[in-house]
Amino acid sequence: MKKGLEKRVVVIGAGIVGASLAYHLALKGTRVIVVEAQGIASGVTATSFAWINTSHSGPDPIAELRGAAVDEYHRLETQLPGLDIRWTGALSLSTHTSETQQASRLSRAQILDLEPNLKNPPEHALYAAEEGALDAVHVTHTLIAGAQALGAKVLKQTRVLGFKTLDTKVTGVETASGVIDADIVVLAAGTGVSGLADMLGVSLPVQASPSIFIRYATQPNLVHTLISNTQMEVRQTAEGTLLAAEDYLDDAAENQPKAIAQRTANAIRSELHGVVSIEPELACVGLRPIPADGIPIIGYLPNVDGAYVCVMHPGVALAAVVGRLASDEIIDDKANPVLDPCRPDRFIQA
Repeated sequence: MKKGLEKRVVVIGAGIVGASLAYHLALKGTRVIVVEAQGIASGVTATSFAWINTSHSGPDPIAELRGAAVDEYHRLETQLPGLDIRWTGALSLSTHTSETQQASRLSRAQILDLEPNLKNPPEHALYAAEEGALDAVHVTHTLIAGAQALGAKVLKQTRVLGFKTLDTKVTGVETASGVIDADIVVLAAGTGVSGLADMLGVSLPVQASPSIFIRYATQPNLVHTLISNTQMEVRQTAEGTLLAAEDYLDDAAENQPKAIAQRTANAIRSELHGVVSIEPELACVGLRPIPADGIPIIGYLPNVDGAYVCVMHPGVALAAVVGRLASDEIIDDKANPVLDPCRPDRFIQA
């Protein structure tokens, strides 16, 4: 196999994870081609609440990976100043939230200092000051533009039809426009990863888990942090757009995205002062790629030489750190132990 910078790497998928991989690979001088079936950030990235959330309840096999997420985004900001990440912190008002090392316990007065529009603040809440959120579509385009500036090529509206192989080695990607030769192929197409892996004879259990994403037009300065409680999960952009995330319940009429958006709007009115009007601009279902055991799948496919997979939830939170670590593995041919819990071979029967 070719070494280091001589490798030709094809990244399949131009969501935020594929974009981060492409940027980090190109940053190291690798020859990169991104292949995307639709447009940049056209999949679940476009419907992501985009919370850079480092907390996790219960045992966490990827605690080290998750813990590096914030620092990695700060590093990216120094390289790509146009990312425009909002480091507002995250305020958890739920009485069921357990205290963590990353979050500070606040009094009611401190809560109101952060969020003066709350009508009924609890006696105590947890505040993770280091957390933030981003515009996932904008960040993905910025990463892709950064990769292109470093020599990467991007092929949009280009569907993968199969793979060219020699014995057990992947040597190219088959598209309607022809074969793209490659030394390494990276599967970073979100919920499409299972289908791509099937083409290579490997079964990966990645579930398309639905969630509701809502965007409202409303008054500016209603929400200053990212607020999470049993009634709502909301944040506001610098431009004043209010964003909300809700669980998908079922396909009943009363649980369609527009109906949930209206119920959530009512909850926001009941929780916040100053909501003169709140109108849904967008309410839709996003399909999150969640591996069957909830742990990211990152690494080379077993029994297939030259095929690397990268799929996870939360993709936005982990995109920066995974993009850097996975690109290091691909270029240096040296496994990083931080990614060991994520290896795809855990799903392969012995």
